[in-house]
Amino acid sequence: MQTNTKKHIEEICIKAKEASKNLFHSSSKDKNEALKLIATQIKTDKHDILKANSKDIDSAKLNNVSGALLDRLILNEARINDMIQGIHNIILLEDPIGSEIKNWTPKNGINMSQKRVPIGVIGIIYESRPNVTADASALSLKSGNSIILRGGSESFNSSVAIVNSIKKGLQKSNISEDCVQIVNTINREAVGELLSMNKYINLIIPRGGKSLIARVQLESKIAVLSHLDGLCHTYIDKEASKEMSLNIVMNAKMRRTGICGATETLLCHKEIIDSILPDIVKNLINQGCEVRGDNSIQPLNENIKKATEEDWATEYLDKIISIKTVNDVSEAIKHIETYGSNHTDAIITENNETAEIFLNEVNSAIVLHNASTQYADGGEFGMGAEMGIATGKLHARGPVGLEQLTTYKYQLRGNGQVRP
Repeated sequence: MQTNTKKHIEEICIKAKEASKNLFHSSSKDKNEALKLIATQIKTDKHDILKANSKDIDSAKLNNVSGALLDRLILNEARINDMIQGIHNIILLEDPIGSEIKNWTPKNGINMSQKRVPIGVIGIIYESRPNVTADASALSLKSGNSIILRGGSESFNSSVAIVNSIKKGLQKSNISEDCVQIVNTINREAVGELLSMNKYINLIIPRGGKSLIARVQLESKIAVLSHLDGLCHTYIDKEASKEMSLNIVMNAKMRRTGICGATETLLCHKEIIDSILPDIVKNLINQGCEVRGDNSIQPLNENIKKATEEDWATEYLDKIISIKTVNDVSEAIKHIETYGSNHTDAIITENNETAEIFLNEVNSAIVLHNASTQYADGGEFGMGAEMGIATGKLHARGPVGLEQLTTYKYQLRGNGQVRP
């Protein structure tokens, strides 16, 4: 089995590498036309994709997958339409390849130009969400990169069906279908083999929980752009609007509890515990959210459970929220620094000076003022879609869209210069 897995991985890597060389020279027109054909094919194959997804859903239910994680896995007509729209949004974006970042001529008289080029071959390892299959493929194609997809075992049938549609679309285009590859096995050994293919793959992007990220960072022989867990916080300041706080917190936690931009911990200034917080807690509980609070929060409602140290460090991805009291914005920032994952954190306040302190001092990829943490999404940033939210500092940070899937080269034009 191991030999067969290694052979399969190397075969798809070779195909992706060869396809990337031709994709580098593809025009924006050809890439956009290919994306249109892919979107049309996904629409045509909608029922086949839903049928495949139903197999994944049935299997997940048998394995007692939680409701929030099941929500991440589910495809329906609306979500497939969103997937298609995401591809059309990417078509409308400017092609970054070949664009000039900087141009200058130093004292030596050589004209120097810094230009965007594709990374080459990207491998993405992700869990649960089958829509990532389409988003990642479309972003890679538009940015001139081949992609190798390794979805989670729980979404295997859905991902394979989507890739089949993508390949059928590419067969009608001027771009090779080999630029999109999928690891066609749920064998866990495949991940290890993929991470060893530094001869073919230029970048690995893992999207998933701590154990997946840790394994990739430990085993990969390839550069890694990590999408870590989303332990997101919302801090309600003493000068926050009550109505705004209610609306933002309910959206940040309950809009979709199973996504990485969902707020997991609510930090509250001690002066708003009796004025703003009771209605927030009531609304959360009424919507089926389990609330866990510290000693100052528990007396607000008999249904509030006691929060433990473990709660502050937990990404629930479910209808659960922990609430902690803080004395000021500095204590809120310190808590985020201690327990956060550098993903997305928000402050609600009418005091712009306090907001600026929070925006500047919180060391996360995305920091918001008076807005829901669920805006941590490349589509909301105008990127069409995203490969994920990069939580490190190299080579990209925050939503990973077209521009973040490029690197650059220097083109120097002289007229006979030799260095003295």
